[in-house]
Amino acid sequence: MTNRLRQHLRRHPLIVDGALAASVFACSFPGAVVTLPGHELGVRWWPGVLLAGASCIALLWRRRCPRSTVVLTTLCAMAMAGLGYLLTVLLLGPLMVALHSLATGTDRKTANAFAFTGIALLVTDSLVAGPADEPLVLKSIGPVAWLLLPTALGTSSRLRTAYLQAVQARAEHAERTREQEARHRVTEERMRIARDLHDVVAHHLVLAGIQAAAVARFLRTQPDDAERLVTELTGTTSSALRELRTTVGLLRAADDAGGSVQPTPGLSQLADLTDSFRATGLAVTITTEGEPRQLSPGADLTAYRIVQEALTNVTKHAATHSAEIRLTYSPDRLSITITNDAGTAPPSASVPHSGYGLIGMRERALSAGGLLRAGHRHQGGFEVAAELPVRAHVLDPDATMTGAT
Repeated sequence: MTNRLRQHLRRHPLIVDGALAASVFACSFPGAVVTLPGHELGVRWWPGVLLAGASCIALLWRRRCPRSTVVLTTLCAMAMAGLGYLLTVLLLGPLMVALHSLATGTDRKTANAFAFTGIALLVTDSLVAGPADEPLVLKSIGPVAWLLLPTALGTSSRLRTAYLQAVQARAEHAERTREQEARHRVTEERMRIARDLHDVVAHHLVLAGIQAAAVARFLRTQPDDAERLVTELTGTTSSALRELRTTVGLLRAADDAGGSVQPTPGLSQLADLTDSFRATGLAVTITTEGEPRQLSPGADLTAYRIVQEALTNVTKHAATHSAEIRLTYSPDRLSITITNDAGTAPPSASVPHSGYGLIGMRERALSAGGLLRAGHRHQGGFEVAAELPVRAHVLDPDATMTGAT
């Protein structure tokens, strides 16, 4: 019931203002007949009641026109002081409410300007036109205290409201930021898994396709070689299933993990990777320069996937039977270069400059804090060169966006 009443009053502020004006008038009415002890009222009571009523009626516009309301209530208070009424808190009530509303709805400078101007006018009016026997304290100190109080309270209320709104705005901003960061992390994780799936599927499907074609070619003329290739094809598909199971297993919830997950590929498995290409007729040579250093897990996986995708592209696009991998270790970086000769095909048949494979390699290198270049060599063939940091790298989204562009 109370909440409904509050909501109703918020939707109808004029009702609140009318009730407030009536309450202030009820307090101002006896103020028109208040006198000093031992003194009789030297003026008629009804002009003071009319001026108090006019001041209270002006309060109905205190929300829409707070400055005009202060001006009207100040003029009414000055008129009462000039007629000889004792400026007590009862008669100053409408002006106090108007000043409080002004201080609540405007800035401090405006509220103080109107308050001090009103104080100066009222004190001057009381000293000049007020009763001669009225104490000086009531003519000066009284209006100053009663008019500064609502101004200070209104300013304090406005500052508190602004503070609470700022706190709420910061909380909402922090909540939105957390949600955006969470969505950003989910998107990054999905892109990483998508790149892993692309690399795994592309690599093993290319090998399986070449081996299957060789089996069909040797099945009648060279059955022994065909049987050997079938065995290698079985190993290729089994390896593909293991890596797919490992990659897709990352999508499971922690409580859904039922079995053991295969270790993440890295440069330690580079020899097995190059051996898998021998069945396709591609001979891969590995050269290492510098002292091998332990890479972070992310950089290790990135290096493995870059080599895997580059060799897969050589198998798919280049008419050559050899490729070279050169690993160069420095104190803080690892340089990886994968090159192949032009072979017997024209230059247009070599690895293209664009494609999802090259895009994925560039994104992997950027996500690990490195960079990647790929293009045709002057002496023929194709080259993929990547540089990766040895230590773990914290990804900067802005830098990634700039590098990708």
